[in-house]
Amino acid sequence: KPRHTRQFFGFPLSSAETMSQRYSYSLTTFSPSGKLVQVEFCLQAVRAGNTSVGIRATNGAVIATEKKMQSTLVDDTSIYKVSKLTDKIGMVYSGMGPDSRVLLSRGQKLAQQYKLVYQEDIPPKRLVEQLAGVMQEYTQKGGVRPFGVSLLVVGTDDEGKATLHQVDPSGSFFSWKAAAIGKNMVNAKTFLEKRYAEDMELEDAIHNAILTLKEGFEGQMSETNIEIGIVDANGFRRLAPAEVKDYLAAIAQ
Repeated sequence: KPRHTRQFFGFPLSSAETMSQRYSYSLTTFSPSGKLVQVEFCLQAVRAGNTSVGIRATNGAVIATEKKMQSTLVDDTSIYKVSKLTDKIGMVYSGMGPDSRVLLSRGQKLAQQYKLVYQEDIPPKRLVEQLAGVMQEYTQKGGVRPFGVSLLVVGTDDEGKATLHQVDPSGSFFSWKAAAIGKNMVNAKTFLEKRYAEDMELEDAIHNAILTLKEGFEGQMSETNIEIGIVDANGFRRLAPAEVKDYLAAIAQ
């Protein structure tokens, strides 16, 4: 008599797959391999998102991302992926946009609370630590799910030195010289490893950020489908479309 085959939504499963599925929908239970499977799924959401890159330079830092609209009828000025956390700190995300808005709002509130208490701007690393703490908290509570985004956060400290950090859905964070997240992050990191130099200045970093995005870009790159943010001695700001257009023209020459 043939043995009964376990199924999952009508599909036959092996014993290993069956064991894995037992933990797939539980956030607070570790799988036998020592993983929180829902966090792994969040990383898949990040890898499915548009590519974002960040580069730290000697006199600042740059973040850049693809910004592709679902339809040409969407007003592209109503949606931004590069955002300001404070006057000296900015971020970009890859993954789920609504989740990033929650983290942006939380980060801005945390920065204001710090300034209210200490009467000075929050250091970039401190804000990154607090954002990472928020994301980690959502990996150990029942009734919630992890954030489906990774962040690249740039800023300048009290000494004017630029910083670049990556924050992942698990709550882990890293300091980088150059980093990439999103669907083309493997090729982007390989490209950055070849192009990055310790003495790179901000203008060169902006050009390299655009070139990195261009490596895996589908279609024609223009000032409406990429976003760039920079931080330097004057603080953080998002480049206007006209400025992005000028950089694209310079690269095309």
